[in-house]
Amino acid sequence: MCDDDICQIPAEDMSMSRRAFGLSAGAAAALAAAHAYAAETVVEKNVDIRTADGVCDAALYYPQGTGAWPAVLIWTDNQGLRPVFREMGKRLASQGYTVLAPNPFYRSRRAPVPGDGFDFDKAEDRAKITALAATLTPEGTTRDGVAFLAYLDAQPQTDKRKKAGVQGYCMGGPLAFRTAAALPGRIGAAMTCHGGNLVTDTPSSPHLLIPTMKAEVHCAVAQNDDMRQPDAKDKLKAAFDAARLPATVQVYPANHGWCVRGSPAYDEASAERAWTELSALYKKHLA
Repeated sequence: MCDDDICQIPAEDMSMSRRAFGLSAGAAAALAAAHAYAAETVVEKNVDIRTADGVCDAALYYPQGTGAWPAVLIWTDNQGLRPVFREMGKRLASQGYTVLAPNPFYRSRRAPVPGDGFDFDKAEDRAKITALAATLTPEGTTRDGVAFLAYLDAQPQTDKRKKAGVQGYCMGGPLAFRTAAALPGRIGAAMTCHGGNLVTDTPSSPHLLIPTMKAEVHCAVAQNDDMRQPDAKDKLKAAFDAARLPATVQVYPANHGWCVRGSPAYDEASAERAWTELSALYKKHLA
């Protein structure tokens, strides 16, 4: 279940096995090679960013060599900045972007959050995440998104002549919406992957921000999230249509968390499909 912008995965869903289908051995080998390529051709820096609420630790990535590239902001899931999101940042930067992956919980502690040994099957560990996520507010994360894009735009490696992108996973989905709405003239493309609470019955529901956006949006919905809230996709589609905003809302044959390597729900085939669609979206609007 989810509260506000905080997405929590029920223990029974976390214990589900991975999808029966997957990538072939050849495709998996190609994927591993792509990750290695990213690591060899990308600059990675740990950076601190001053915001209205403190100092946020983050990871910055950009291609090696001289040049400037479109900016992309990655909002993590509810376990925060950790190696799997650093891997995403490197991979995306290798495709020709300047990428920032911040620690969304910087008000409470520096990454990694919650740290080594975290077990989602343990109630006490899940409680730690819930307490940290409760420190995030729509107002605070909106300010953060603006600050993070300002930081990216201050980097010599960012091509400010081109639109920026934002992507979010789990609780990062609503944060991607808030960033796109706060910076409609800057954000040209946004994607949410198994985003939690994009549609709620509260005045701060992310879907109510759609009329403010100017980005093309792709919402990749988890099948078990859709089963719990089957009308959410229809409300999203209706809101995008009413705003005359180009958007795709589709349910994937995978469970919440499928994009995040290491998650019990990780589904490599669906994760690669989402990455392919993300890459096409960014190539269309940012490149």
